[in-house]
Amino acid sequence: MTTIAKKKRKYHTLRDNNIAYVYLIPWIVGILVLQLYPFFASLYYSFTNYSIVKKMAFVGISNYINTFTRDRTFWISLRATGIYVLFSVPLKLLFALFIAMLLNMKIRGIKAFRMLYYLPSILGGSVGIAIMWRYLFNRRGLVNMLLSRISLGPVDFLGNPNIAIYSISLLSVWQFGSSMVLFLSALQNVPNEYVEAAQIDGAGKIRVFIKITLPLITPTIFFNVIMQTISAFQQFSAPYNITNGGPLKSTYLYGLMLYENSFTFMKMGYACAQSWILFAIIMFFTALMFKSSPYWTFYSDGGDF
Repeated sequence: MTTIAKKKRKYHTLRDNNIAYVYLIPWIVGILVLQLYPFFASLYYSFTNYSIVKKMAFVGISNYINTFTRDRTFWISLRATGIYVLFSVPLKLLFALFIAMLLNMKIRGIKAFRMLYYLPSILGGSVGIAIMWRYLFNRRGLVNMLLSRISLGPVDFLGNPNIAIYSISLLSVWQFGSSMVLFLSALQNVPNEYVEAAQIDGAGKIRVFIKITLPLITPTIFFNVIMQTISAFQQFSAPYNITNGGPLKSTYLYGLMLYENSFTFMKMGYACAQSWILFAIIMFFTALMFKSSPYWTFYSDGGDF
């Protein structure tokens, strides 16, 4: 290759690289301004009494100490969040897997059914849907009207502290679309030869599902468990719009506590400390799930698992 050709090739490579960097600028700016800066700024503010209405001062780890030793609402919100996560995540994933199995059937018009079943996931996180959920489950709502017809109502779904947390959890279960799509993709990638071989050996549908299908989709189950657990710990919209943390703070989830400390009580430094505690809790459970995954998650390797 001549010297001129090398120079031209180097010029074109440099030009292409520069064009790529130009296209990457919006992403880099977004990462720095909208993610990395708030991430590290909140860590710094967690050691201060930061508030919009007064001068900021460094307070060390007192925000963390006060959270664990003096803040009763912290433990209330942590308990409510734990119940919410333990109830909503398994139920949501079971329902998503059940719907995915139905939508994996080869029937006419199945693509239209898949679209219709995914719609609640698009609409479910909106304020309007949360308000609709509140009207459905109040004492004079549609659910109680139907229960009254069969002499089972009315039930105070949102006013009873013992069942309110489960009522708002159902809204999360209704948003099963993203998990369902992943399960559907995993089910469609299960090799037919495994299923056919098991059926030839006399295995029924339930046994095929337990022994063949379920082990092959455990990587997707693992991913969904992690993502939905993280999302459940950060839930805010449902308790805020449906019950506003009540009754008797039975639905006072962690996200609602962070919001009130930040924007109602203007204790933003204190809320930053509590957000980092939540970050540590999420990291702990995520690490625990990764540690346990080798015992129940199976990855195919050249057709074997």
